[in-house]
Amino acid sequence: MSASGGTKAIVAALGANLAIAVAKFVAFIFSGSSSMLAESVHSLADSGNQGLLLLGGKKAQREATPQHPFGYGRERYIYAFLVSIVLFSVGGMFAIYEGYEKIKHPHEIEHWYWPVGVLVFAIIAEAFSFRTAIKESNHTRGSLTWTQFVRRAKAPELPVVLLEDLGALVGLVLALIGVGLALGTGDGVWDGIGTLCIGVLLIVIAIVLAAETKSLLLGEAAGTEEVQKIEKALVDGETVTRVIHMRTLHLGPEELLVAAKVAVQHDDTAAEVAAAINAAEERIRAAVPIARVIYLEPDIYSEAAAAEGTNPAKAPGGH
Repeated sequence: MSASGGTKAIVAALGANLAIAVAKFVAFIFSGSSSMLAESVHSLADSGNQGLLLLGGKKAQREATPQHPFGYGRERYIYAFLVSIVLFSVGGMFAIYEGYEKIKHPHEIEHWYWPVGVLVFAIIAEAFSFRTAIKESNHTRGSLTWTQFVRRAKAPELPVVLLEDLGALVGLVLALIGVGLALGTGDGVWDGIGTLCIGVLLIVIAIVLAAETKSLLLGEAAGTEEVQKIEKALVDGETVTRVIHMRTLHLGPEELLVAAKVAVQHDDTAAEVAAAINAAEERIRAAVPIARVIYLEPDIYSEAAAAEGTNPAKAPGGH
């Protein structure tokens, strides 16, 4: 994975979740708290998710082949989508089942100091992981709000880790509230209710992740800023006079395909047009370095064709 910030956040989250999963399971054994069991499975699922993200980043680095001429950059999207499925099925559904069983068959929490102590430890560890994810995200987030960053980010790792860590922190607070109420009232039903809330939270986060990664898998265009840079780089005002129409597509988080039909002077020679196209490609790569695959088609701009619309299948249309 080329995004070192994403890798750093994943490794931090992986270390925190493995330690927390072990601590939570030990607390469940000594206390019998269903919130602790649900949270231990949640942390174990998160650890597996971080492993999937690292595996996806590794596989995405493979060289292009004749069967996959555009490379394997989208492997990162596939594994991020798998993360949402794991979070939904293993984390969310298990927590809901465990919460239902605990409400149906409540029992008193034993050795209260185990779950309380582990939850406090887990909150501190998850806060460290969340802080790392926020710090690394700020390097690329720019002026975007956090919601915009999650929705627009082309590299899936940081948004996934951010949402996982956020869900983990909120889940831990819910577990602490559930355990606290169960201890305070002597009614184990509250522990089950806290577990149910954790399950619902995980399913909501899984659905958000699935929706965002599905959009990336289907193929997203470059961001508005990148599109404007490409358009500006294409036109030199001499040989290339305008962009007739253009399409962009992310082949991976750091690889962009650009396909455009550009207008050239009707009296230019073939050699002049070829030189202009080569120069335009160089300008695009200088302006937007992730534009790795570029296809430019020269044409003569037609006002009549422009009036027909921007369908690339038609004769030269308006931009």
